[in-house]
Amino acid sequence: MALSAIALCSRALLKIGAATIASFEEGSAEAEVAANLYPSIRDALLSAHPWNFATGQISLPQLVTAPVADYAYAYQLPADFLRALSAGIGGRGFGVSYRIAENRLHADVDNLVLTYVFRPEEVSFPPFFDQSLIARLAAEFCIPLTESTTRAEMLFRLAEDEFRRAKLADGQQDTPQALTDFPLVEVRS
Repeated sequence: MALSAIALCSRALLKIGAATIASFEEGSAEAEVAANLYPSIRDALLSAHPWNFATGQISLPQLVTAPVADYAYAYQLPADFLRALSAGIGGRGFGVSYRIAENRLHADVDNLVLTYVFRPEEVSFPPFFDQSLIARLAAEFCIPLTESTTRAEMLFRLAEDEFRRAKLADGQQDTPQALTDFPLVEVRS
């Protein structure tokens, strides 16, 4: 079942015994807390792990202005960019040395493919991520709405457990990466 941002926040609010919301602009304390905390918590959780559902590859557009030093080319990062995982050239998404500075990617190649974590729409979150996000939202909403630090601590522990379960479920949806170009593997061959 695909959930919206409002539905995710409402389920987190239910977990702490608060009233649900129908909109971020409804004027209640719950809506204000959710509207202010939700975007940064969502982005932090998305960028904390290379989720398969939020990982993409893109050929970056090269910028006219070159970096001042260290690298020859600058590239524009995508609008939905959260975290870089690797950079490569041609049909390979890794193997190129790079640095991100001033919201631009700098590298020494004139054509670049970026593998990155992006911000998908909430309706494309898988159920295991929904549960992790709801648990984290409940923990973050707890102190502003209930002022209970002991309850918040317990909810943060539960959120960490949900995060571990979500990472495990996500990791089982991909073929494990093999070691390549590693001296010990080459010696044994």
